[in-house]
Amino acid sequence: MVDSSSELRVSEFIDDLQASGRYTFTSGDLRDAVGGSAVSRQAAIRRLKRRPGRIVSPRRGFFVIVPVEYRVAGSPPASWFIDDLMVDAGRPYYVALLTAASLHGASHQQPQVFQVMTDVLVRGMRAGRQRIEFHRNRNITDVSVVTLKTETGTMRVSTPEATALDLVRYQESCGHLDHVVAVLVELAEQMRPEKLVDAARVTSRPTVQRLGFVLERLGRTDLSGPLARLVVAWRRRPVLLRPRGAGGERPAASSDSLWYVIPNTEIAVDP
Repeated sequence: MVDSSSELRVSEFIDDLQASGRYTFTSGDLRDAVGGSAVSRQAAIRRLKRRPGRIVSPRRGFFVIVPVEYRVAGSPPASWFIDDLMVDAGRPYYVALLTAASLHGASHQQPQVFQVMTDVLVRGMRAGRQRIEFHRNRNITDVSVVTLKTETGTMRVSTPEATALDLVRYQESCGHLDHVVAVLVELAEQMRPEKLVDAARVTSRPTVQRLGFVLERLGRTDLSGPLARLVVAWRRRPVLLRPRGAGGERPAASSDSLWYVIPNTEIAVDP
């Protein structure tokens, strides 16, 4: 038997949240606000989820309210709820890679997914038509981030400098190296040499070598120069510009004398 009173209470709870400017809630929030049995609350939620554009659940026990203007898409943008989602999951995070680059004005192409970095392996999620993709960085607390305002609060985003390093490190998740290079051309305008060096100190050395090599080839010696002064003090080993796991070929040339990067692919900028 359908408990219409429970569904009404849940619906009123959602309306009150939205009226106050909140667009997320958890199973615990619902329990505290509505009461009743867990079975009746779950049944009410299932019925509301079946209604087009009412609520969406990207993660079990976590719900996002869908405002009218996003009902066709099935969800508001992930920027509206990513901070609440990760707080509920109890995981550190920052918005990363192509999504972060786009937020910093380097939108060579519109990102197809919302990319997030955290400290453990997390399966991708969907919210309406939107995909949220997670990547792992075990040293996530060392990465420089900025807090950006969103329509509903704030979210953590990697700085332009940390984003550049991540793009090179996780290039296989960003389409291809040419795409990364094209994004770096735009992102470099937002980068500062001293901040880039600080970010490089807490990043893997092969990543720094590759980024320095690319920036130098792009003529951004204002950025590659400070990195070079950092790199020459290291005991370096040769690294492929494009790792084989990211589609790189067997190297056909030796590494250069500064970056120790083996250019096993050409650097080209997408038109």
